[in-house]
Amino acid sequence: MAVAVISVGLHLTGHEVVSLVALALSGALWLVLAADFTARLLGDRGRFRAEADTPAALTAVAATTVLGTRLSALGWQDAAAALLVLAAVLWPGLLLSVVRHWRRRMPGVAFLVCVATQGLAVLAAVLAAAEHRDWLARAAPACFCLGLLLYAAALVRFDFREVVGGAGDHWVAGGALSISALAASRLTASPVWTGSAHTALRTTTLAALGLSLAWYAVLLTAELRHPRPRYDIRRWATVFPLGMTAAACLSAAEPTAVAWLRPLGEVLLWIAVAACLFTCAALVTSHTSHPSRPSDTSRRAARGTGADRS
Repeated sequence: MAVAVISVGLHLTGHEVVSLVALALSGALWLVLAADFTARLLGDRGRFRAEADTPAALTAVAATTVLGTRLSALGWQDAAAALLVLAAVLWPGLLLSVVRHWRRRMPGVAFLVCVATQGLAVLAAVLAAAEHRDWLARAAPACFCLGLLLYAAALVRFDFREVVGGAGDHWVAGGALSISALAASRLTASPVWTGSAHTALRTTTLAALGLSLAWYAVLLTAELRHPRPRYDIRRWATVFPLGMTAAACLSAAEPTAVAWLRPLGEVLLWIAVAACLFTCAALVTSHTSHPSRPSDTSRRAARGTGADRS
């Protein structure tokens, strides 16, 4: 998810070579995780059912839609459509399983119910524009509206203490609004929606983007006041919202006619790229510094409790 959305942002800013490198890396990671997902489904059903109950399982849907969005921009519409179908098949079962096991106080990963749903809206809107499929453009708002409702449901269960003590996935609270703004911007750009519908979508885009930027400011301030320098695999769930906020600004600039969103998105994109590189370096350092014994985060990844978030 994190690398794929950075690839999208680099494409939107014209850095095609670096974007393709990031796309190749995200595609390779997706294939590895897809193979692991399938192996667990076929070979260890008990473990698969246990992990399917956790919000992190929805990264299977979210990552698939983000990768599909980038492939569509590359012109690979058939591959993007196949990924949309795959995500749509996985989404309802995983969503229901996750929601049924929600607790009263949840970490930021709970917002993946919104991220996965809005991912479907984004990819559907992108394919609708590329393939001139009006029915997809009309179906996308249903996912978008449901995504907003799921965000509200996750918000009332979010443990706000995570803002000052979370290990990284608390940033998804803002990233979920960013992907909502991205979905709304794609719908705003669609020729299917005109008149009052276009105006409402434009307003919604700006509102969602404004709220996501507000979350960005709050979360960044909390990070500066309460530093958490130690590497945790959940830090990849920080990189994704950073990249998604940048992509949302870049995507919303033209359909909303708010020109300053583009330079803001470019600045935020390079912050996301720096965070991605820093997290990569921290990952390598955490493993090389203790080669003889796995770290706590390595053990969590081996048990499948957090690895899919990256």
